[in-house]
Amino acid sequence: MSDSDNSPIVPGSQANHARPVLWLITLVAVGLSLFQLYSAGIQPLGLFYQRSIHLMLIMLLAFLMFPVFGPQRRRGALGWAIDCLFLVGALLTGGYLVIYLDDIFGRAGFWSQTDIVVGCIAVVTVLEAARRAVGLGMTIIGLIAILYAFSGPRGELPWLGQFLPGILEHRGYNIDRLVGQLYLGQEGIFGLPLGVAATYIFVFVLFGAFLEITGAGKFFIDMAYAATGRQRGGPAKAAVIASAGMGSISGSAIANVVTTGAFTIPLMKRLGYQPKQAGGIEAAASTGGQIMPPLMGAGAFLIAEYTRMPYLEVVKVSIVPAMMYFGTVYLFVHIIALKQGMQGMAKSELPQMRDVMRQGWHFLLPLGVLVWLLVMNMSPMRVGYYAVITMLAVAVLRFLVWFLFVAPRQGQPVTPAGIGEALWAGWHKLVQGLALGARNAVAVSMACAVAGIIVGVVGLTGLGLKFSAMMLAFSGGNLLLALIMVLLASLVLGMGLPVTASYIVLIVLVGPALTAEFGVPLLIAHLVVFWYSQDSNVTPPIALAGFAGAAIAGSKPMETGFQAWKFAKGLYLIPLFMVYNPELIMGGPPLVVVWTALTGFLALAAFAAALEGYLFVRLAWPLRVLLLPAIVAVFYPNLMVEAAGAAVMLTVIAGNWLASRRENAAPCS
Repeated sequence: MSDSDNSPIVPGSQANHARPVLWLITLVAVGLSLFQLYSAGIQPLGLFYQRSIHLMLIMLLAFLMFPVFGPQRRRGALGWAIDCLFLVGALLTGGYLVIYLDDIFGRAGFWSQTDIVVGCIAVVTVLEAARRAVGLGMTIIGLIAILYAFSGPRGELPWLGQFLPGILEHRGYNIDRLVGQLYLGQEGIFGLPLGVAATYIFVFVLFGAFLEITGAGKFFIDMAYAATGRQRGGPAKAAVIASAGMGSISGSAIANVVTTGAFTIPLMKRLGYQPKQAGGIEAAASTGGQIMPPLMGAGAFLIAEYTRMPYLEVVKVSIVPAMMYFGTVYLFVHIIALKQGMQGMAKSELPQMRDVMRQGWHFLLPLGVLVWLLVMNMSPMRVGYYAVITMLAVAVLRFLVWFLFVAPRQGQPVTPAGIGEALWAGWHKLVQGLALGARNAVAVSMACAVAGIIVGVVGLTGLGLKFSAMMLAFSGGNLLLALIMVLLASLVLGMGLPVTASYIVLIVLVGPALTAEFGVPLLIAHLVVFWYSQDSNVTPPIALAGFAGAAIAGSKPMETGFQAWKFAKGLYLIPLFMVYNPELIMGGPPLVVVWTALTGFLALAAFAAALEGYLFVRLAWPLRVLLLPAIVAVFYPNLMVEAAGAAVMLTVIAGNWLASRRENAAPCS
């Protein structure tokens, strides 16, 4: 789209939308972004006002962007009739609370019939908006939660309670009680998940959108290529580094795959990586972006709210585990390059670091401001607001310098017509960024709204405590078995829920058991569940990021998914390491923390070598088998056992390095 294009700015909009609908989508999206900036940096609003207006505008966008019969079919008269009903439902959901909030608070649980009717409309509208924006799986799980609340002798569906196992039985609730919980209280739709989405997450998604439209994505990719391109397997290593930076900003592993992967996957294939390997590497690296500070997708904000810990503290303790993860993926990439005898790219094919920095150093300023304000303990919502403002100021100043000083030297003098074109181009970019940020936030906000329904039902029925009892019974009190159950549960949930919703639902269900019954510290329990919630991106049969990588690489989806699963093994091992070596997260004596971090890196390196059968040279089967108990020993909370495991790993690695030296020396002799 050129800067002179007068069409509405709706990135990624469906071609089937009529022009008036495109304009309306842009108008609502820009209005939502401006509302969020106003409430984040100028005039903070009360809890219900902020969340209800946010949800109302998000749902309006969802129904405009996603027609009832799917994006590939025109709405038609019936489609428009249905969509108009839901658009009215979206306006009613948010507008009723904004207008009558004081009266609702005054009734304090003695709801009127109008309250209940509007609440029912709100629940149905939220579920339908989530079906369109997130997928049918999210809506089905929300419906199951509602049916569970109605099941029981005092519920609306008492007969349904007869089919529940004994441990899951409860009294049952009528529609008034459930609607009061889900719509008129602070523990349902407008609970903490939507609160985080409506404040912290949205403003950082908007920041990411402005980075995207101003060219920051290309800057980060070029910087990664300039740093690693000449090494063995350079494009794959660049994919790992670029994905670490872009994944945290984009907030989506799949979005990360399709943006950075469009550059990195073709180059990896050209260098000698198999298509399935190229797609798998990009998927594993992009998934890691969600656990990479400072933003960690939406995770850091949610963890901070649930644990009542400062946001900066969550970010700080996540740095070393994230480095472990990316170090493991990087090592896999390096080992494959060595095994297949790959070389780096030619210097002439690569950007020069000094040129990259000269052209794009200004993109580092907003990130620097963001980190500095976080260190100053400013509210994350305010930090996001100032990061967006800084990004806009930097973009404007850069353009002014070019327009007033550089362009005239290139034969483009400053003229009134040129000024008009520049103002129009700037306005176009501004609206494009505001619209893109709002559109990118629709899916995560709707996921959080339905997650609020699930959380509300869990709180009402006491399902969390029942689930904890089941988990304790099935695991027999064994922590490792309990963690494996959490992993399996996250995988199943991930088949129908996005990462953010999967984390919220899982932590509500298993969090109390991990902390109260198994003694896992609260922050570590949240980090473990959040890390495991990422696994649906890279674990077949539902490896969403892997499938996106396969589409770009031209490989088979399942084969690419298995490659992504292999490269992302740190996603499963590092949370275990956190649990059995809590000093890594909770702190302790400096020597203990350093020892824990070093043995963790060593174990992951040994694991990659054992899995690939190669490090400096080929690794014999007996040595690969010997490494496995040594890796397990590092997880054991006993210093002597850890030291023995580390000694075995160091011996094997040193022996492999000496063997490579002998191999290299042999031809010379």
